[in-house]
Amino acid sequence: MTTAEFSVDPAATSRSRDPSSRRRGLGGYLLTPVLLAGVLLALYVWVDGQDLDSIERRRVNIDFITSAVTRHIELTVVSTALVLLIAIPTGMVLTRPFARPITAPAIALFNIGQAVPSVALIVILAKGWTIGFWPAIAALVAYSSLPVLRNTMVGLRQVDATIIESARGMGMSKLGTLRRIELPLAVPVMLAGVRIALVLNVGTAVLAVFINAGGLGEIITTGIVQNRPVITVVGGVLTAVLALFVDYIASLFEDVLRPRGL
Repeated sequence: MTTAEFSVDPAATSRSRDPSSRRRGLGGYLLTPVLLAGVLLALYVWVDGQDLDSIERRRVNIDFITSAVTRHIELTVVSTALVLLIAIPTGMVLTRPFARPITAPAIALFNIGQAVPSVALIVILAKGWTIGFWPAIAALVAYSSLPVLRNTMVGLRQVDATIIESARGMGMSKLGTLRRIELPLAVPVMLAGVRIALVLNVGTAVLAVFINAGGLGEIITTGIVQNRPVITVVGGVLTAVLALFVDYIASLFEDVLRPRGL
């Protein structure tokens, strides 16, 4: 072979080592937050130009909005954290050969959470348990666990069997192969499931207001019940912006955690 066959393009090497070139450029990272900030600014200017009555002023003010957004984020973060603690280990177990007899029943159980309408699920938990924060969390967990479970299983099952056999042939234990080979290769698909769960929880958490769990649903329902379109629009826009921002943050983690070369 000639020396030319072993030559390496320095520019290509530099590009492959630069995370921003492998994922997105700087403009790609800034586009979403700039657009969302523009939407919030436009919303502020629009509301500031409205002649608000006493009911609208009580709901469309910084203190009430901050409280509602904070509770909405709490509902989303706590429920998603519990989803990860439940669905990812379960998905890992269900991909092991010894779990084949229980795989179908386990998936069917997780399917129930999405088969039942979210409003009905929240009401059932409120009636059978109590009202407040934790029944809302339980409903959100039940509703958003399936995407994480399925993506965990799909991600692990798509790992090439020859790679696993090679790792086992090199002396790795089953647990070591799972931890060092299968999970890193499954990360992109698993993270996609987590991203879906996050956005689902942001949207569904609006319904938590019906069992006195707070969140941005308070703003939206007040606007609907009191026939105040300004309040309804503010609640709807803030929910949409929060969902898009959470999806953006999840995409950043997806870029950081994705193994190089995938």
